[in-house]
Amino acid sequence: MSRLTITLDDDLHRALKEASARQGRPIGKLIEESLRLRGIKPTEDARELVERARSNAALTEVQALELADDEVAQTRQKR
Repeated sequence: MSRLTITLDDDLHRALKEASARQGRPIGKLIEESLRLRGIKPTEDARELVERARSNAALTEVQALELADDEVAQTRQKR
């Protein structure tokens, strides 16, 4: 398991510590869960998700990649 040092606003750090105590779970677990909820997952999880979506949509790999490229381009244009 890797270690990471981050800098947080004091109020956010305090809120995180309070949530950890209230839930009886380590801060690291709360952060991991939050990252996963934001869609930050290991590459293999992402690959499995893409493969499952592609097979459910009955797309070829090329079609799936083209669709993904289009979606990324549209999202970037909205920013």
